[in-house]
Amino acid sequence: MVQTIQAKDLALYEVEEKFNLQRSFDSSSFLEWQENLPSTTEIEYQWLDQVKADFLSLERYPLHEEVVKMAVLSPLLFFARFFHHPFYPRAEVEVAIAAEDEEAIVRGKVDVLILRQQLWVTVIESKNKAFSLAKAIPQALLYMMTSSTVDKPIFGLVTNGGHFIFIKLLKQDIPQYTLSDEFSLYRQDNELYTVLSILRSLGEIVTE
Repeated sequence: MVQTIQAKDLALYEVEEKFNLQRSFDSSSFLEWQENLPSTTEIEYQWLDQVKADFLSLERYPLHEEVVKMAVLSPLLFFARFFHHPFYPRAEVEVAIAAEDEEAIVRGKVDVLILRQQLWVTVIESKNKAFSLAKAIPQALLYMMTSSTVDKPIFGLVTNGGHFIFIKLLKQDIPQYTLSDEFSLYRQDNELYTVLSILRSLGEIVTE
């Protein structure tokens, strides 16, 4: 009998074992978040300052996941131009993944999925601010592994509204993933500037 597992219940080591995933700690394996980032305009800086201020005001109250999406993710996706062709967003996309031994099917939902020409090129996973990003990374990797893209990198972003981590996944004989530094809205500088620049850079890369 095939067992069904909820993606939210999987730990990182379980996802790594299921797909023979290996993590790279070599910073040179994920230069896309570090080099040649697009510039941001003064008007966009002002908008991002307002986004940060609004979030810090809202986070004093219990935040539902949908509020996080509206307050933080929506402006980022807009300024990153992910609402324009050739991108289009799909929310709450259900995926089913058969493990290699075919004894289990892993099911889950992607909160926001950026698609291009039917290929998953960017996955954005929104988590309630009460949860650590460590709990979101296994889910994001799981969803990214369902991509049919094999010969090109797949990029993802996990966020709980106040913190952000980018993921690069290479699907090869031995799949490998790398994480960026963590960006936070709780630091003095507005790190949304960098988050937006990275999103734009990744968008340019996957449309080349």
